Amino acid sequence: MAWEVKKFIEEKFSEVKKIVGDKNAVVATSGGVDSVACAFLAHKALGEKLTVVFIDDGLMREGEPTKVSEELGNLGVEVKIVNARDEFFKALKGIEDPEEKRKKFRDTFYKTLGKAVKENEASYLIQGTIAADVSETKKGIKTQHNVLEQIGIDPTDYGFQVIEPLREIYKPEVRDVARELGLPEEIHQRMPFPGPGLATRIIGEVNPQRVEMVRKATSIVEEEIKELKPFQALAVLMKDRATGMVEGKRVFGNIIVVRSVESKNAMTASVSKIPWEILEKIQQRITEEIPSVTKVLFDITPKPPSTIEYI
Repeated sequence: MAWEVKKFIEEKFSEVKKIVGDKNAVVATSGGVDSVACAFLAHKALGEKLTVVFIDDGLMREGEPTKVSEELGNLGVEVKIVNARDEFFKALKGIEDPEEKRKKFRDTFYKTLGKAVKENEASYLIQGTIAADVSETKKGIKTQHNVLEQIGIDPTDYGFQVIEPLREIYKPEVRDVARELGLPEEIHQRMPFPGPGLATRIIGEVNPQRVEMVRKATSIVEEEIKELKPFQALAVLMKDRATGMVEGKRVFGNIIVVRSVESKNAMTASVSKIPWEILEKIQQRITEEIPSVTKVLFDITPKPPSTIEYI
């Protein structure tokens, strides 16, 4: 059956209105196309009965809380920023196992949202879970932070019921929905960013210092690759270190891996063919702007056998 975006949106408007009724709801947005499209759709459907929140977990891109607040504000949607950095770093302290990180993030994320739901006297949490999130979690590939009921976790344990208007569609259809809703291109074509943020791009312990390092590297990679418009480009901080030379002296520094892929729905991905001069520029900027980095690598592994993110 052909994809009918207008019909889909009309059905979801009606569905969300019917479920929420005369109660209140909270929607969480991270700034990515999934959550922004979901937030805007819910805002159109519920108006003043909806509160839009951004959980500042300390794991987002540079300046993300302000950027998201301004972008949605320009569209007439007020965003409440919830500062939960301390809670997330406390939950992740000392944890290195990838799945354990994701599960700790998920638990902290929903506990934080549970408080927001309660404070806003709401009964429902609306979130931008999409089909790929559910598929990867149920297959055991990796736990996506926004999947609960589908794997047997009761969201009422956190104090709310969940509504997921986008759970049946994949990224290309989500972009269609965002475009049809009138969201600007910088949102509906935005590069994917994982729910657990930069925690998925750190091998080993997640702490503020390591996050700041990979945040800066991510910013450099995104800036330098932007014109090529890859599906996703990122930087990863490794746990191991490598010997390097700084001002003629031996140092034992950090390793950053650069990854860029092409994909339609994130279920499979091929490696972007980045011109050598761009890779050189990325290496130069990372080692100059993050002096503790002594080695920059480029990942050439497709999905499968790899996944797009590292954990």
